[in-house]
Amino acid sequence: MPDVEPLLLTIAAITTRQQNQSLTNATGFFFRRGERLFLVTSRHVVIDEGAGHRPESLQIVLFDDAANLASTTGFSIPLYRDSEALWKQASDSAGLIDVAVIEIDQAALPEPTVFTAFTPDTLCPSDAEVEVGTALMVVGFPLGFADTLHHLPVARQAGLASSFGLRFQGMGYFLTDARTHRGISGAPVVMRVDSGPASQPEFHWQLLGVHSARLDVGTRDLQQDEALGLNCAWYADILLTLTE
Repeated sequence: MPDVEPLLLTIAAITTRQQNQSLTNATGFFFRRGERLFLVTSRHVVIDEGAGHRPESLQIVLFDDAANLASTTGFSIPLYRDSEALWKQASDSAGLIDVAVIEIDQAALPEPTVFTAFTPDTLCPSDAEVEVGTALMVVGFPLGFADTLHHLPVARQAGLASSFGLRFQGMGYFLTDARTHRGISGAPVVMRVDSGPASQPEFHWQLLGVHSARLDVGTRDLQQDEALGLNCAWYADILLTLTE
């Protein structure tokens, strides 16, 4: 395989679909727990009641040749069966959490399929001592943009903008300072570490959160004040609940 950072192979470009029509672009990533494999993204990617967004399926792009990352195939993931949602969501005392996971039928994956996945061992504990201002990255497909030859995502630099471990304004997320766009919803928010876990020693990234949306101030003067440039990232430990 070409010398590509394993982190980039955890990310999947998502197109939401309804009756064979493409609706929106988004980002997702793979999470493996034991023998099970999941796709993680934002809840509002799979359903957004306020916007009337209710896709039937997700189309993701998969690599199918380890020696040639320009070779890809599409893979469809249904979101419903007999009108029952196949994806899982969660809520807490503050309401719905903007994270959704859907289990992937690994027997249906094309052979071969080339990817890596986050695991529980790569999660950054919510009580970890991560200092405000720490350098982070948000990795995904802003506005659907990517390396169109190799179909790899791009990384946006970010900084931790609120105290990690505290629920900002009582919500289950922390803040990042990063330039983000539509299409990067569901992207992993990661921090580089010196060494990976024993189960993945080559994986030098910890997963802190799932990027959700830009945060703005309702009283901002649109003529005089620039956007804050702050974003919400839901704490990644919710994945342990959603993948039980």
